[in-house]
Amino acid sequence: MALCFGDRSLTYAELAAATGALAAWLPRGGRVAIWATPALETAVAVVAALRAGAAAVPLNPKSGEKELGHILSDSAPSVVLAAPADELPSTVRQLPRLDVDVAGTGGPALAPSPGDEDPALIVYTSGTTGPPKGAVLPRRAIATTLDALADAWQWTGDDVLVHGLPLFHVHGLVLGILGPLRRGGSVRHLGRFSTEGVARELNEGATMLFGVPTMYHRIAQSLETDPELGKAFGRARLLVSGSAALPVHDHERIAAATGRRVIERYGMTETLMNTSVRADGEPRAGTVGVPLPGVELRLVEEDGTAITSYDGETVGEIQVRGPNLFTEYLNRPDATAAAFTADGFFRTGDMAVREPDGYVRIVGRKATDLIKSGGYKIGAGEIENALLEHAGVREAAVTGEPDADLGERIVAWVVPADPQSPPGADELADHVAGRLAPHKRPRVVHYLESLPRNDMGKIMKRALHRA
Repeated sequence: MALCFGDRSLTYAELAAATGALAAWLPRGGRVAIWATPALETAVAVVAALRAGAAAVPLNPKSGEKELGHILSDSAPSVVLAAPADELPSTVRQLPRLDVDVAGTGGPALAPSPGDEDPALIVYTSGTTGPPKGAVLPRRAIATTLDALADAWQWTGDDVLVHGLPLFHVHGLVLGILGPLRRGGSVRHLGRFSTEGVARELNEGATMLFGVPTMYHRIAQSLETDPELGKAFGRARLLVSGSAALPVHDHERIAAATGRRVIERYGMTETLMNTSVRADGEPRAGTVGVPLPGVELRLVEEDGTAITSYDGETVGEIQVRGPNLFTEYLNRPDATAAAFTADGFFRTGDMAVREPDGYVRIVGRKATDLIKSGGYKIGAGEIENALLEHAGVREAAVTGEPDADLGERIVAWVVPADPQSPPGADELADHVAGRLAPHKRPRVVHYLESLPRNDMGKIMKRALHRA
């Protein structure tokens, strides 16, 4: 079996027939929008676009009309592919529509195979600092990333992947759908994530799980009260978390209940995957492993000077170079030029430290997570992990705000485990200072009912100051 979505599935032969029939209707070398619901039709549509040599533009069904309008105007697709029953918003209905028939067969011979540098996907970034930008991902980037992950994770055609990730982003779509297909394996998509759904699939032969931290947090909570779930998750060959940092305390809870360590990897829309903990390596909680084959990674100071000695403490911005990179931001030569250094490294905007043995630990985003306080450069991520080790904290985020004396003071945003009896600000500050260092303690604590997150589970820190 190639693809399974609930009680609907396709073998490789059926997938080839359905995608061949659909590809015959698609423009060679053009662009096609795909209404990317978590359904079998989305997977068929993307594979058909790849077979036709067209660039697929996945559309997030939860996007508003303004964002959809921007994406469609910017990418100018000639047609939108959707499941027959999908209701499309008015902005999208202006495009010619082609319904995806997952039972289709036939179709004329396809055009010659496209080249490695031809666009495969145009994936729009989240747009936190302006309108979303379309990252043009060539076929070369997808192939090299998936092959590098196969090396790192010992991923073969015998593996069965289970996940419930959205299919409009590279995590769920490239890794979660195209990854198993490139290996000749299979994927079972849950449609909607649930701990019970994952456990069922693992009990029925699935070998790998891809998820985001919010999913693993729910898994960790469920494992504490249901030993049978622990047995199911213990059957997994590989538990992989990505898209944001997985708190250390969730790592430990899952390992204790299952005997399996979650491994993390690090990537971006523009770079696909850069690093990962290897299947045959040490699954060190709080790190994203080592650079994948073919990926060059360096840390640089604020002035661009490369950090040459890695001590596990010095914070620098991650820059990467390799065949996994995108080619450009569509219609944005200025943004493309600004994203790269003169020697071809991509400026990720992510801050990290690197251990002497090469392991990378992300400490946050340069724009929102690097706090300069009292002459120190502090990553918000390590403070968040320390806060989450406190029994009275269910969720935590850390930001900086201006301070006349310190430059910036550390601010903690906490969702207490017991809203009726939250831990005090001094207690939390002492807790952090005792685990990290006094200068990393939060000076201000805000209590919230929940943290604002996007569809991939990432905390939207810019929204915190409006909370």
